[in-house]
Amino acid sequence: MRGVVKRPLSPIGNEWFDMMISPDERDFFQSEGYLLIKGFFDLEEDIEPIQRDAYEIIGLVAQRHGVALERRGFDPQSFDQEYYKLLQADRRYAGEIYDLVKQIPSFLRLISSRKSEALFREIRGTDHAGIGAASYGIRIDNPNEDKFRSHWHQEFLYQPQSIDGIVFWTPLVPVLDDMGAVIILPKSHRNGLCVYSRGDAYAHKQGAYQIGIHDEGKVVSNYQQIAPLTVPGDLLIMDFLTIHGSGENRSPRSRWSIQSRFFNYRDPVGMKLGWKASITTGTNVEELFPDNFVSGT
Repeated sequence: MRGVVKRPLSPIGNEWFDMMISPDERDFFQSEGYLLIKGFFDLEEDIEPIQRDAYEIIGLVAQRHGVALERRGFDPQSFDQEYYKLLQADRRYAGEIYDLVKQIPSFLRLISSRKSEALFREIRGTDHAGIGAASYGIRIDNPNEDKFRSHWHQEFLYQPQSIDGIVFWTPLVPVLDDMGAVIILPKSHRNGLCVYSRGDAYAHKQGAYQIGIHDEGKVVSNYQQIAPLTVPGDLLIMDFLTIHGSGENRSPRSRWSIQSRFFNYRDPVGMKLGWKASITTGTNVEELFPDNFVSGT
């Protein structure tokens, strides 16, 4: 048929997949350090089951705490509508939902889907991919809660499984201008791992969030900033060395999004480090990367 390009197939397990992206898209990712793939996930098969399960969890948490909800029935466009009653009633109730949605089977199926694995293997040219321990979740970024906003960072420091890893990010709600889309610094992955410090700039945050890029303002000023707007089904991928951070949510709606991270077992850097787990599991990145840390901010 005229106008149709037959792409070669990519093997994984006992299945074969059409190549996930075009050569031009792959070149763009290698050059810019990110790529937005529109409609990568199927809404009915991949996204709506997660939204439905989140809707049910909101109802169960409300029932557990005696919070009355209207429960008008599931709608993928407004599955989270009654979440705000729990958030207003007690911030801890919202925290329960945040922890529980990470355990939804439909969510776990999506992040470990064969399609996603095939995409990673195709881009990185590997036959052996992994998903880092404690490297995936569903974020719920509430309006004006800057305390929990992710500041500028590179994923590799926090997820030292392989230096050629890729972040997979997809929204569960439409991310509009005022909702705080992911902000990316294109081409920042080309300059390797930044120098970091733990100090005054993020002393008000907890745990790993206290670590930030040293002389952050100067580093960030070297790059253009982009913030792609996305809708459910879209997939944004970023190189593990691409500097990025969360935007500020100034909308009336929470930003629900899925993050997962693939790594390459074949990567010699990851192999040398021992494919370390996420910093949130206790990996001491200051000892792991002593040449990339300085004192103070």
